[in-house]
Amino acid sequence: MATDRGVSVRLERVSHRYRRAPALDGIDLELPSGGIVGFVGPDGVGKSTLLALVAGARRIQDGRVEVLGGDMRSRAHRRDACRRIAYMPQGLGRNLYPTLSIRENLGFFARLFGQSRSDRAARIPRLLEATGLEPFGHRAVAQLSGGMKQKLGLCCALLHDPDLLILDEPTTGVDPLSRRHFWRLIAGLRAQRPAMTVLVSTAYFDEAEGFDQLVALHGGRVLATGTPAAIRAMTGEASLEHAFVSLLPAAMRAMHAGTGAMAPPVAGTEVAIDADHLTRRFGEFTAVRDVSFTIRRGEIFGFIGSNGCGKTTTMKMLAGLLPPSSGRASLFGRPVDAHDTAARRRVGFMSQSFSLYTELTVRQNLALHARLFRLSTARRTARIAELTERFGLAAHLDQAAESVPLGVRQRLSLAVAVIHEPEVLILDEPTSGVDPVARDAFWSLLADLSRRQGVTIFLSTHFMAEAERCDRVALMHAGRVLAQGTPADIVASAPASDETIGSRPPVSLEKAFVAHLSAGEDAMRESAVPPAPPPARPMRQGFDARRVLAHAHRESLEILRDPMRLVFAVLGPVLLMLVFGFGVSFDIERVAFAALDADRSPESRTYLENFTESRYFEARRAPADSAELERRLRTGELRFAIEIPPGFGRDLRAGRGPEVLVQVDGAFPFRGQSVAGYVEGAHAAYNGRLLADRGIRAAPPVADLEVRFRYNQDMRSVFAVVPGVMMIILMLMPAVTTAMGVVREKELGSIINLYVTPTTGMEFLLGKQLPYVAIAAANFAILLAMSVALFGVPLKGSLAALTLGALLYVAAATAFGLVVSSFVRTQIAAMFAAAILASLPTVQYSGFMVPVASMPPDAQAIARAFPAMYFEHVSVGVFTKSLRLADVVPDLLALALIAAALLAAARALLRTQER
Repeated sequence: MATDRGVSVRLERVSHRYRRAPALDGIDLELPSGGIVGFVGPDGVGKSTLLALVAGARRIQDGRVEVLGGDMRSRAHRRDACRRIAYMPQGLGRNLYPTLSIRENLGFFARLFGQSRSDRAARIPRLLEATGLEPFGHRAVAQLSGGMKQKLGLCCALLHDPDLLILDEPTTGVDPLSRRHFWRLIAGLRAQRPAMTVLVSTAYFDEAEGFDQLVALHGGRVLATGTPAAIRAMTGEASLEHAFVSLLPAAMRAMHAGTGAMAPPVAGTEVAIDADHLTRRFGEFTAVRDVSFTIRRGEIFGFIGSNGCGKTTTMKMLAGLLPPSSGRASLFGRPVDAHDTAARRRVGFMSQSFSLYTELTVRQNLALHARLFRLSTARRTARIAELTERFGLAAHLDQAAESVPLGVRQRLSLAVAVIHEPEVLILDEPTSGVDPVARDAFWSLLADLSRRQGVTIFLSTHFMAEAERCDRVALMHAGRVLAQGTPADIVASAPASDETIGSRPPVSLEKAFVAHLSAGEDAMRESAVPPAPPPARPMRQGFDARRVLAHAHRESLEILRDPMRLVFAVLGPVLLMLVFGFGVSFDIERVAFAALDADRSPESRTYLENFTESRYFEARRAPADSAELERRLRTGELRFAIEIPPGFGRDLRAGRGPEVLVQVDGAFPFRGQSVAGYVEGAHAAYNGRLLADRGIRAAPPVADLEVRFRYNQDMRSVFAVVPGVMMIILMLMPAVTTAMGVVREKELGSIINLYVTPTTGMEFLLGKQLPYVAIAAANFAILLAMSVALFGVPLKGSLAALTLGALLYVAAATAFGLVVSSFVRTQIAAMFAAAILASLPTVQYSGFMVPVASMPPDAQAIARAFPAMYFEHVSVGVFTKSLRLADVVPDLLALALIAAALLAAARALLRTQER
């Protein structure tokens, strides 16, 4: 069924579940082309899920989703539609790459959409200038404020002139002035391209007032649709926030307390927090400059300011998480000391980013932090139950923290911060991304803590309605406090301005905030609308090597800028070669032994000289008795022991055949058998010499057998060990680093770019693989030089054959890492899984320890399916047997086939949509 003209998105009976939890329940919705459609609703009601389904980032479970004239279940249509869709996921800079600069991120996204160098040169500068990011083009994303990340995310989304722009809470955590610039930029772009449809979810109802149409959601269902005016009229409410609340079920409406004035704070003069000329520098950059304020016990003190102005740094200094460069911070008159555990127990801290244990459930996080603060079992149970009810966490208690919606994560962080009932709460943007009902519940708790229990609360926020409820606020920008006092004082001291923000009254804290910041810095200048760039060239259909190179270039930059990853990838193989090359040897020489000579005759001394003069044995101090000999053998000091009984020489002279007791340590059977063979050889040599001395000649053998070693005549195991160790390292390290490189994108969230851009699965995998193949090739060159120069292993065969075999082998190893990355979700799990799954078959089934031909049939089948056996033959053969390229062609073909098969398996297992 084709979508009607004028309708950009249609959903029919769409449902989606996460395990047992429903996110969407039978949604039917039509969204028109053009204009801005806003989605509002409490946390966890399905807004993000709905937008991800429309963007093609999530797999459709039930129902039909039509976008831009086609069914999103169709892979072909989804790939075509993603060229016309731009998607900004929830979270500050979630789809960006932290180690890359602003320009590098933009260049990467432009390449994904097939833009040439000239296209990029025409588009990127215009967007940077329009958003005010041009002066910061070479700054890494990790060093950007939240507002700058969101602007960059928008630039990346607008590079390819989308017909459908999807923004999932794009201004959450962004200050009001940056939000104003953001939406004016969107409005200007829409004026240039009126046919572009914008779908946006938001937690700010003042933003929602300016949208063309709203969709209110709750419980996975649509509560109402229409213009903001129509929804207000439908509910009879004057404000959109109250109109939305009136649509909620009665139980949730009862939780909404509104934004009425709070009771006055408890009178008191005790200073809880004192900041005295605090300054914090990071290298040459000063994040906080000469900040001073005092907060009294029981007071609610608000920190408002632009993104990146130093609020979080100041809070960390007050919490003892960062030492100040200069100045002084104190809590209740005591200097802040990170090592003062008693003082730390009086403070509850909530960071801006989610910092709890994502692999633990909500319940487990609460219980863990209650134990860390030593709450008794009874108190812990009661406190968890109380906070679970107050913060609405009951439905999520047994879900992993990483799987719950953003708003629920914030509520969980708040609950953890107050679980031990601290005297001081330091909360860094605690309600960012939280819906109005949950914010009211939180503020009800703050009011109770402050007014009834005298808890001092220091919080930062971008919600001006929250700041107005604080007793006092400080306005911060560029590391300095511009103004502080009551909200009324801040409004009264604001510079004159003729602008109003949205539909708010001319005199308001938000207007005062914008006026203060606008007067403070030229850097906060108004964003301009970029002039329309020339049309981009059509993107290629199907496989595009340019996208492969784009991913490879970006991965290379990230590796080069991460010292730990670079050291692990480059120096790890060198260290392993040194450890294994010097530590692993099958040569058994200088075997420690001791002899208990109870005869002490010339014959017994001659017999023992047969051992002491051999390079294979090393004599140790003679024992006093048999008990000492047994003890030293048991402790491992000796590998074998000799006991010569009394009368050895007499019996030997009389021809009675005396006995000698030899005890060999057989704890390691292979080594024990070798030692036993050496002892038997020494004993046989003594017998032969004894017979010769007596003039006795043995009968000549029927035939002579002369053994000649064709290769490795010196019988030095290092000639086999070092090529074998190279084989192990070139499987282990590339597999581990490649698996971690892919999984890292899952952890950061940038894997979303695979789901919503024209990149195919094979393009993504090849782009991720190539840098690690290049690193492994460099490792091979280093290991080869170490083998020849350091360990003295001669390279007798074809260097070309060895090099080609190594390249095919590391291609298979990195492809194996890609396979591992498909079923693990964390870098730690990727490291261990790849290391275990790669090293065990490599050592066991390569022929390094046991010849493959001597293995059982099942083991031989495993060996032939794994690449190590073929490269072991190439490596050892080229080094010691002078093999040429023609001699190893079957092995090279097998390596190429296995590498291709593993890459195909990785592609089959790779998800190109979330579930």
